[in-house]
Amino acid sequence: MTDCFDNPMGLMGFEFVEFASPQPNVLEPLFEKVGFTLVASHRSKDVLLYRQGDINFIVNREPGSAAAYFAAEHGPSACGLAFRVRDSHQAYKRALELGAQSIDIPAGPMELRLPAIRGIGGAPLYLIDRFEDGKSIYDIDFTFLPEVDRNPSGHGFKIVDHLTHNVYRGRISYWANFYEKLFNFREIRYFDIKGEYTGLTSKAMTAPDGKIRIPLSEESKRGGGQIEEFLMQFNGEGIQHIALLTDDIFDAVDRLQMAGIPVMTAPNDVYYEMLEERLPGHGENVANLQSRGILLDGATRDGSKRLLLQIFSQPLLGPVFFEFIQRKGDEGFGEGNFKALFESMERDQIRRGALETQKA
Repeated sequence: MTDCFDNPMGLMGFEFVEFASPQPNVLEPLFEKVGFTLVASHRSKDVLLYRQGDINFIVNREPGSAAAYFAAEHGPSACGLAFRVRDSHQAYKRALELGAQSIDIPAGPMELRLPAIRGIGGAPLYLIDRFEDGKSIYDIDFTFLPEVDRNPSGHGFKIVDHLTHNVYRGRISYWANFYEKLFNFREIRYFDIKGEYTGLTSKAMTAPDGKIRIPLSEESKRGGGQIEEFLMQFNGEGIQHIALLTDDIFDAVDRLQMAGIPVMTAPNDVYYEMLEERLPGHGENVANLQSRGILLDGATRDGSKRLLLQIFSQPLLGPVFFEFIQRKGDEGFGEGNFKALFESMERDQIRRGALETQKA
């Protein structure tokens, strides 16, 4: 993003996403299939660090921890997230002064006490200022595995591009205000998507550093749709999907499919037949897009070409899934694909018997 604004919390991107599962050996094999490598283990807790590019996934298996209780309530899920900040003490103090609720994360001897506030679904939102090589929270609290690349390239995913929150109807304003008040986020996109039977409203929020993006979504008044189904399956509000950014989505998707990661199928053949009409002169190989189910969005008007390529996994952790994305100058969220994707997911709901079509 180029139109950055005041950054009172000193935000500098995502630091990690924390995961937990009530059943063992659910997260670890999945992350390996997505291209992550186990690089370190915690010095005193049953906590693992998986890494790919600059993406850190924490697997918290510690009994009796906040993560364990979260997983017992919500199933295998993202149970926490962390923002990088310039000064964690200043950011934490400011958050509490603005009304944030503190979460106490116990630390062992000679270990860091990570400041955290209550975030989406009650999950901790950590504020981390130790991320330099040799001085990071991982160098202090973790032991790196011997003879393992500490920065594996995996399938080519580099950073967390964005992650989404699904919230109860009427709560989207609450969470938008949460991020605006505490972190000075701004709303950069607004969607009101209607399928044949259901619909959703979404506000895409971005941080002043331009690196942290969090779309918020709630069910439309029609009810019975994808957001409502997520909230029922997840047993509350939470992180619905995590988007990973790559510079070569074709290679990444080929690697994902070779590893056995199931992806959402494209809406239909007509979608690809209409690409040139919707995005004249886009220049992408339509056959390569179609054979993999990759969606294309952006703009090619006024002599400029800004494109976004994206594909979604099927639900992999209960109702939680991943998005895989490549940006070629487009900073949106694939809003041109939203309706096509929404209708595709709606058809999947009908196929599974999760949606009563007589609601139309």
